[in-house]
Amino acid sequence: MRIRRVVTASALTVVLLAGCSGPADENSPSVPPLVSMSTAPNSETPSPTPSVTPSGTSKVADTLCVRMDPTLVQTTLAVPVANIQPKAPPPEFDIPTYDVCQFALSAGPNGPVLRVGVSVLPATPAMLAATQKAYAAHPREPAKPVKIGRGGYGTSTFLVFLSAGRMYKLSGPQATLAKYVALGQEVVRQAAGLADADRLITRPECDRGTAAAGKVMGAPAMARRDGQTLAGDPVCGWLTSTSVISTSVRRERDAKALMAPIRKLATSQSIPLGDEGYVDTATGRTTIRVGDDKLVDLVPLPARAINPDLMTQFALAMSPLYTR
Repeated sequence: MRIRRVVTASALTVVLLAGCSGPADENSPSVPPLVSMSTAPNSETPSPTPSVTPSGTSKVADTLCVRMDPTLVQTTLAVPVANIQPKAPPPEFDIPTYDVCQFALSAGPNGPVLRVGVSVLPATPAMLAATQKAYAAHPREPAKPVKIGRGGYGTSTFLVFLSAGRMYKLSGPQATLAKYVALGQEVVRQAAGLADADRLITRPECDRGTAAAGKVMGAPAMARRDGQTLAGDPVCGWLTSTSVISTSVRRERDAKALMAPIRKLATSQSIPLGDEGYVDTATGRTTIRVGDDKLVDLVPLPARAINPDLMTQFALAMSPLYTR
């Protein structure tokens, strides 16, 4: 871990305390941002489900893609192929967070994909309404309501709907809403009888951030989603029904240039990690640069003003995983 010597007084205090205590126990299609509900379910108690070693996402999402008819996907989207990608992507951290599987829609390595997501935690009509309201506040394309499951909405590039207590999201290349509804109906058919996903999909190296993550979220995690990016970098995530915090890595050609606008933000507070690091006090988002090609993102959702010392403590706990 690289530590710079010039820090703010509050950050220095956190560094000294963390040093004494030791470590604590993205290229996807454009899709709508999702937000938390103002009222949470009755319990925030983590599930007793044993943790399992992740392959990148839950077996439920994997099984859903395996069950779907690839010929239907191919013909509906008018693409040359529809092949399940062998390397599962990491979860889509949002509220709700989705386990994801993907169909590659071309023979090339970087071609379009169809993403199929199922919410990690149970969902309600109120949560569906909240996500639709959030999208309507900043639409890239006006969304229309659809009759599928217990209701949903979508555009020519995505569909979100509620069925059997879970939310589902399909996103991919430009098509029509009717075509995404047809694919959503296939999801409904194939999701019948699927067991609930494991609540705890963990990696031991992510455990170092659990205590600090709970402080940022204001409650212990109800679920965990740890894995890795397609490039092999660790991904760690902690979830409740109303809050999420996750860590991941972006590999960029010129990471230093991408830090420039973050560095200039009036709400950015420097933290002594990596070659440079900042907490955005308006959103809580924390970004650390490591070398010339690596950016570490620590992202709390919903975006909100968070005590920067809490995010610094979380970053200190997680930084050895990314900066060594």
